[in-house]
Amino acid sequence: MTTMAKKGFRVLGVGVTEFSGSDYPKKQQDFSFHFKGLVAFYDPLKENIKTVFETFYKAGIQVKIVTGDNAETTATIAKQIGFQNAEKTLTGDELMAMDGITLKEKVMETTIFTRMFPEAKLKIIKALKDNNQIVAMTGDGVNDGSALKSAHIGIAMGKKGTEIAKQAANLILIDDDFSKMIDAIAIGRKIYNNLKKAIQYIISIHIPIIMIVFIPLALGWIYPNIFSPVHVIFLEIIMGPTCSIIYENEPVERNLMLLKPRPFTNTFFNLKEIAISIIQGLVITMGLLFVYRFCVADNCSESITRTTVFLTLIASNIFLTLTNRSFYYSIFTPLGYKNNLVLMIIGITILITALLLFVPLFAHFFEFERVSGFQIGLSILVGFVSVLWIEIYKWLKRKKNP
Repeated sequence: MTTMAKKGFRVLGVGVTEFSGSDYPKKQQDFSFHFKGLVAFYDPLKENIKTVFETFYKAGIQVKIVTGDNAETTATIAKQIGFQNAEKTLTGDELMAMDGITLKEKVMETTIFTRMFPEAKLKIIKALKDNNQIVAMTGDGVNDGSALKSAHIGIAMGKKGTEIAKQAANLILIDDDFSKMIDAIAIGRKIYNNLKKAIQYIISIHIPIIMIVFIPLALGWIYPNIFSPVHVIFLEIIMGPTCSIIYENEPVERNLMLLKPRPFTNTFFNLKEIAISIIQGLVITMGLLFVYRFCVADNCSESITRTTVFLTLIASNIFLTLTNRSFYYSIFTPLGYKNNLVLMIIGITILITALLLFVPLFAHFFEFERVSGFQIGLSILVGFVSVLWIEIYKWLKRKKNP
């Protein structure tokens, strides 16, 4: 029996008993059995299970086995699937005998929990939660119901799962395929990452819009009303929202499943991310003010100055949209991502800008004036420089964390 357990078989003993009368024993074990033999069961491993676990480990996700099987059978199967630290086991009785402090430490280093029952499973979930871990549990049996409900994310098997397990779970794997969990994690990380990109973009682009309106007015410069409400409304309603839509359609970045999970105690943004967005906005503001002062020094009219500053802001907006597609890879890497909205939104932006400049009706309404090729080139150059400095930051980041 021990040999079969070491080979990964589940072994059951079979016996029969003969009993007459109605005075039944209190426990089944009190019957007098005649041993007949052993039955060995083997549940073949899924072909992709090794890849699934490798992906979990690379993503920084701790994986633990919680089972009712004995330690030898479980350890054998764990080694076959490349499970890490398969020698670190704990039984249900040992777990229940521990005090809370000991269990809180032990649950983090133990990877295989054997001979588990519902109460023991619940204690594991609670101990992991006490360590500020985000706990996802998979299960299919009646005994898994309470633990599935207690976990942050309960995942039941769709085919083999009992109704109790399915009702207690938050998610159901319809085809019992663990690889779908990888897809779910990747999608979750993508949504979270893209939402942060969109918000960081919005923070960065709003700072120069606000500052270019406020600073000339507050300092009493020669053209205090460089942007009127109609320009701000155009930028707020048209440019900002349409460009932020790009990030909603961004695919999963190549390194996203290699990053460690976000700690439960972390806020949505950390100080460094907020600082980067603010610095981006301030540097763009400096670029706009430089163009403003350059035009004034060159004796440009108010409409020429306004047009040149506006073009600089549009150019900065386009470059910011492109470079913020990744805060790790260079601006060229995301160009290979499949996102049709990028070219479409940038194309629409350029088209609308051209209409505002070259269609007299629109140009008169926005108080724009045709500018020279030099001034257009200056706007593009300043927009490029005021945004693309972050590529140096990303290069240093890649060098530090390859």
